[in-house]
Amino acid sequence: MADEGFKAFEATLKKSVAAFREAEVPTLLGGSLAIWARGGPETRHDLDFMVKPEDAERALQALVAAGMTPERPPEGWLYKAWDGDVLVDIIFRPRGLEMTDEVFSRGETREVMAISVILMSLEDVFATKLLALDEHDCDYSALILRARSLREQLDWDDLRDRTDEWPFARAFFTLAEGLGILQQHPIVHQEADREHRRMRVVDP
Repeated sequence: MADEGFKAFEATLKKSVAAFREAEVPTLLGGSLAIWARGGPETRHDLDFMVKPEDAERALQALVAAGMTPERPPEGWLYKAWDGDVLVDIIFRPRGLEMTDEVFSRGETREVMAISVILMSLEDVFATKLLALDEHDCDYSALILRARSLREQLDWDDLRDRTDEWPFARAFFTLAEGLGILQQHPIVHQEADREHRRMRVVDP
């Protein structure tokens, strides 16, 4: 990310967080930036803020009050706001995840670009990305790169359980296993290890 682009990105993040706090709108920072903040690859994408559906309009108006230009896409699961060339997504109905108090309780407070924000849980971030894959958008390269960089932080069993009914998510796990990403994380094999130990105990 070029210096000027990064500065604009950082300024929009701070402006957005301040606007949401002023309007008392609970938000979680999600998407690629929530992955980057935990040590993942650098992001050049927009800012994703997760909100409850009942707070979506207030969140959009908070950004408008901060000087951003609103946009209401026809998809019906997000709003957008433009801060110059930087796009802010307000996501309130991500596929496969209802934005509830439970989702917010899983959030984690961290400092991102010198400002304290609440990050969406890593498993929630990856789940929404996996469940968003479909026939029209099926690029696994970025997901594989991010999963590899954060494999020690992910609860793989939880992520698999939550996404296993979606065929595109199952394909991701097949790729991750084939590339050796899962084998190096102990959570994946905990149950098998426990079963192996039980077999050894009863083995005469």
